[in-house]
Amino acid sequence: MSPLGLSQKAMKGLLRFVVSPLGLSQKAMKGLLRFGIGGSPTVYTRPLARLIEQLQHLPGVGPKTAQRLALHIIKRPDEDVQALAQALLDAKQQVGFCQVCFHLSAEPVCDICRNPQRDPDTICVVSDSRDVIALEKTREYKGKYHVLGGVISPMDGVGPEQLTIQPLVRRVSQQQIKEVIIAISPSVEGETTTLYIGQLLRPFTRVTRIAFGLPMGGELEYADEITLARALEGRRELD
Repeated sequence: MSPLGLSQKAMKGLLRFVVSPLGLSQKAMKGLLRFGIGGSPTVYTRPLARLIEQLQHLPGVGPKTAQRLALHIIKRPDEDVQALAQALLDAKQQVGFCQVCFHLSAEPVCDICRNPQRDPDTICVVSDSRDVIALEKTREYKGKYHVLGGVISPMDGVGPEQLTIQPLVRRVSQQQIKEVIIAISPSVEGETTTLYIGQLLRPFTRVTRIAFGLPMGGELEYADEITLARALEGRRELD
């Protein structure tokens, strides 16, 4: 029995009836029906239904949250919604990746790479730009970064060639880098990536890893500033 009090057969019939007119996938339509306002079937206009479906593509946003966000947007003044839409378009069209470190940037080379006050002899390797933001909040690290764009994960079809590992090797081998600090979240995939990079870079420079105060599987971006600062201070040679 579904949350609407319908049998599975009746639910399938309802889905066939409403999916085609709205142009939504069955998965999206099931979510909309399952979390209808007040626990009863909700008839969405096509624009609202599509907005809810698009919001569900955002990480961590399920049917309930998508519905709440959509209804909030509908209630906002036109100028607020237009400002939001313009901000989304501007960010998508103007923000790319730094040609040197692959961090998010609105310029060919990001502010960190262009900053003459940053230590050019040290590179901190992270998996995602969110980790750069987290480490910058500590105000402890003064070097530069290299963003891999993920971690090695054969189960997900992600190998070294899908990441920015080769640009990192070229960068380290061609410049006088004194230390590479690997700051990748402690997961099975993270460990695999760390060891792989360590083997490639050892012939060229000193390779260290930060000392984590995180459980296995913990994400770097969610660690507090004090924990990250201590992890940087306590970094050790990569075995």
